Amino acid sequence: MRPPFPLITPCPVLGFGALVLCAGFTAQSQASGFIEDSSVKVESRTVYFNRDFRDGHTSNEQGASKRDESAQGFILNLQSGYTEGTVEFGVDALGMLGLKLDSSPDSSNSGLLPSTGENPRGSKDQYAKLGLTAKVRVSQSVLKYGALLPDLPLLKYNDGRLLPTMFNGAMLTSKELKDLTFTAARLDKYTARDSTDAQDIRVHCKNKRYACNVTADHFDMYGIDYKINERLTGQYHYAELEDIYRQHFVGLLANQPLGSGLLKADLRVLDSADIGVARAGSIENRALSGMLGYAIDSHTLSAGWQRMIGDNSMPYLDGSNPYLVNYVQVNDFAAAQERSWQLRYDYDFKAVGLNGLSFLTRYVNGDHIKVPGSEQEGKEWERDSELKYVVQSGTFKDLSLRLRNATYRTNYEKFARDVDETRLIVSYNFSVL
Repeated sequence: MRPPFPLITPCPVLGFGALVLCAGFTAQSQASGFIEDSSVKVESRTVYFNRDFRDGHTSNEQGASKRDESAQGFILNLQSGYTEGTVEFGVDALGMLGLKLDSSPDSSNSGLLPSTGENPRGSKDQYAKLGLTAKVRVSQSVLKYGALLPDLPLLKYNDGRLLPTMFNGAMLTSKELKDLTFTAARLDKYTARDSTDAQDIRVHCKNKRYACNVTADHFDMYGIDYKINERLTGQYHYAELEDIYRQHFVGLLANQPLGSGLLKADLRVLDSADIGVARAGSIENRALSGMLGYAIDSHTLSAGWQRMIGDNSMPYLDGSNPYLVNYVQVNDFAAAQERSWQLRYDYDFKAVGLNGLSFLTRYVNGDHIKVPGSEQEGKEWERDSELKYVVQSGTFKDLSLRLRNATYRTNYEKFARDVDETRLIVSYNFSVL
């Protein structure tokens, strides 16, 4: 009997290496710590997504003029403890299920659900994916192989819709030296947020910045994060997407009490260039970005600045988020030669007795964009706002409700489209074990 939905394992599933690991911890699976330190968590996530491209109600050469869908998602996150011994073994699992609540062919393709691939194009009623990860720990070093959710400067998994993107490969995280974290990884596949199929890793081609559907055999990255003191952290990371691009990153995180508040700084420099046979085309970019914020009582006021230098936009992996301070709800402000600035204000309503309620608003303006095939200077801006409430007690403690709104406008319509967008997200996390 066929299952009601396909279960797809994005790491085919773990190969010979993982079988060896599994054999290692199977015999010891009852050892102290493996079960006792395990956790099983479930997140229920309901998402309504509406994006209006402000160009009428019929399809044009860039696609339908509206995306309007809602869906229900469930994310199961199982993490085992470790077996005893000098070399400790464990296993993790990620199970995800997405269910369509409301959609129509003329307003599908929102990123919440996979496409049916039929004409007229619509969204599937349900989809699911499963990722398994074997792990080994020696002292303060952990090696994982299988499904991963990397959250690093040069690879941050995308979680902007119903279900997150999963990557597949090996990742080593070591904290053997005090205040220093070393990371190394090789990834070869990813499963997109609205897909069940593992795909070869590739560069993101937003607005056709680079050749689309050009894949690579693997993506390598290495990084060091050093906590200099309680108020200052330095970062250096390096990555290569085989025969497509290489990337250096240097970052500095700082905070300093000032008056009765706290001053925070986040500075980022990324240098990118094509590598090998440059299969996605020429890549030459230096991205400078920084955010300075001051928090006092329940108020935080921040200002950001971002500059793209070179002939191309900043590259990053498909299925990931670029590590830029002006990457916001709709846009990344990373087009070739673009310069942009941001103003942001955050408020925590606990100051007036409404614990769990928070608000943010921001405005980002970009100009000086090099538009391919045009002498016109590209310009764009985005305005975002978000209201969030987390239930503080009772039966539904930790239930989260988020209302997000964005307005985006541009003058180079051939490569980008005006957007009015609303997202409503209801999320509830609970522990099974």
